[in-house]
Amino acid sequence: MATTTLSTVPLESLQSSDERDLLDGIDKLRSQGISHYVALPQLIVCGDQSSGKSSVLEAISGIPFPTKDNLCTRFATELILRRTANANISVAIVPSQTRPESECQRLSSFRETLVTFDEFPNLLDRAKDVMGISTTTTAFSSDVLRVEISGPDRPHLSIVDLPGLIHSENKLQTAADVQLVLEMVKNYMANRRSIILAVVSAKNDYANQIVLKLSKEVDPKGHRTLGVITKPDTLPVGSDSEVGFANLARNQDVEFRLGWHVLKNRDYESRNATTEARDVAEETILSQGIWQGLPRELVGIRALRHRLSKVLLEHIRAELPGLVTDIEAHIQRYQGQLDKLGDSRAGLDEQRLFLLRISQTFQSLVKAAVDGTYDDAFFGDPRSGPGYGKRLRAVVQNLNLDFAETIRSRGHRWHIVDETEDGESSSHTIQAAAGFPESITHEDYISMVRELLRTSRGRELPGMFNALIVGDLFWEQSKPWEAISQRHIQETWDATRTFLDLVMSHLADETTAEALLKEVVDPVMEFKISELNEKLKELLAPYQRGHPITYNHHFTETIQSLREKRLKAQVAERLEEHFLGLDDLPQVEQHQATRAQVKSLVAVLSARNEADMDRYACHEALDCMQAYYKVSMKSAVDNIVIHAIENILVAKLGEILSPSFVMQMDFELVSKIAAESQESQDQRVQLSRTLGVLRAGAVTCKRYAGRNKAGKYPPGLERNQKLNLLVLQGFDRIRLLFKDVLSIKESSDPEPPPIVTHSQFSTRKSAKKKGTKRGKGWNVEESDD
Repeated sequence: MATTTLSTVPLESLQSSDERDLLDGIDKLRSQGISHYVALPQLIVCGDQSSGKSSVLEAISGIPFPTKDNLCTRFATELILRRTANANISVAIVPSQTRPESECQRLSSFRETLVTFDEFPNLLDRAKDVMGISTTTTAFSSDVLRVEISGPDRPHLSIVDLPGLIHSENKLQTAADVQLVLEMVKNYMANRRSIILAVVSAKNDYANQIVLKLSKEVDPKGHRTLGVITKPDTLPVGSDSEVGFANLARNQDVEFRLGWHVLKNRDYESRNATTEARDVAEETILSQGIWQGLPRELVGIRALRHRLSKVLLEHIRAELPGLVTDIEAHIQRYQGQLDKLGDSRAGLDEQRLFLLRISQTFQSLVKAAVDGTYDDAFFGDPRSGPGYGKRLRAVVQNLNLDFAETIRSRGHRWHIVDETEDGESSSHTIQAAAGFPESITHEDYISMVRELLRTSRGRELPGMFNALIVGDLFWEQSKPWEAISQRHIQETWDATRTFLDLVMSHLADETTAEALLKEVVDPVMEFKISELNEKLKELLAPYQRGHPITYNHHFTETIQSLREKRLKAQVAERLEEHFLGLDDLPQVEQHQATRAQVKSLVAVLSARNEADMDRYACHEALDCMQAYYKVSMKSAVDNIVIHAIENILVAKLGEILSPSFVMQMDFELVSKIAAESQESQDQRVQLSRTLGVLRAGAVTCKRYAGRNKAGKYPPGLERNQKLNLLVLQGFDRIRLLFKDVLSIKESSDPEPPPIVTHSQFSTRKSAKKKGTKRGKGWNVEESDD
């Protein structure tokens, strides 16, 4: 077999020097390993096994890729083609950033140069050995083989070769292999910055080929897919299948925005033919029969090279701005993780200093959260769950409001109603919905009070009641307070604990944050919940035993209001039923009373309201209990919120981890919290290396992101810069025109301008036009007064 030299494919110039620099910039990013973190614009070649994918790659690059799907498909291959004065081919391995540092150095040291392409298959075997892939392993390597080919006859093109998709398992390919290749190819295709080169064989029905199904899944509108039809010479001339594939090539069936292309592969008989012979045979086949009716830019390897170069270049230009944004976002994220780890801290002093810095930031964030000033980036988006949880003051305020509303609406044992819903009095209590107070009619409750009055009689006169009855009624009525208050204490404590988790996770790495929570935060918070419960018992004790005490004037006002309400009801009832004989109160208001009726009215209204003295006493006791309940409820809610929630839990939260506390920590505790594990040290090394890759990539990417070909700005940017220039020029003209008024100076402490009237300024302006020397700025008033 003839030796295949490096100069095999004579091509005309495809890109300018600026375009070449742009492609080189992306390749530099890829060689730096940035593609492990950020998706780069790229062309990926996908296809089913036996679709002719390797032959397509060989036709594009001139490299004799293996034509059998063996273990070389277990890793991705980056094919970099560049036009240079001297021919050269080099092969290197870009190690996965997940490998240890020593392995990365070992793999990075693999770099070989070839003299002829005939050595390429053997080179692949050596690369597999270096990556640890043997004929017995089924593992897929995340390392990437990088093949750079340069020469005066090369196009500027970068392609990523992926394994062929497997239809079914066999002796050499297990079910795990089928799934492994499928997932790997699908991940590459799902990258929104990948241009998919979908290779379809004409020997099989294209509707049954996996690559088209996957491309439709990841790119349903076909915006970034270019189809390639191979082996068209295997189709029977004039057959329906030949017509079908020709229509496919015209983009009339499976539509892609980038369209389709037709290539003829080497067959078995011509497998050793030269590249020139291959191109001649292809041109012959595609210049006759149904294929000669296709536009020439859609057939042949020469047109495909042009097409791919153009597609890739335009794709890179479109993706560069977003690429810069992604790189900077990754830098910020990884830098945040590195900041959490802090500096290396082998000694005790370094460990204590590390904790001091955390404590200072901790106090700052806690104070901001307690004060309700959410300016720090830590607080994030309030509409998200974690963002809201970080805004501690908002969370506590809302919990307190819910607590107050719950006490108001569900804090009483009995809900006293005048009558049942159907309007008839009831002799039994009515169970309300779960969690709500039980409803009871007024008459039934008075009966309960009468029984209590009977069993609690002292030396009081008839019609009066023992004052202790009010306390008994109140204690029963306020029974739900304790359970509701305990639930509120627990919910607020839980929210505060969650907030502290979020703060620690923000300030330190996972290991240190867990140690701080376990050794510092948890003991303090456990003490606080005990203290809160004790304080709650203390605050509720006056409402659970002893006699009622209040000096709030609202107590008497409420009693008077209740009595007035009851009296109004009684008066209205007498007017309607006994005096006027009318059915409802509106008719009473419209009735014309006579003198005789007025005398009768006095008699009716002055009649005894209650003949039953015990019943009268029960009403009085009920009024006192309801008035006392209303006043006590408000004070109890305020006391719990202020003396328990605020004073014990929230106000002193920053003291949990203060700088003074850190300074007083014993050596053992400092070491236990801040000492670095080997995992943390490895993580710091990994993050530092990742940031180095990303920052180098950012520098490279920014060199090209702001400019387009021929050194021009991207469309729209140049126009915006012109507009900005016009705006600046306009400001300069205004500045010069009103310089006397504005008194623009560069000094940091300008003298105040003298005050002049409008007429004086006009006179000076006229003098200025006549050549009078300019003075300082002026403060112009409207009149001469």
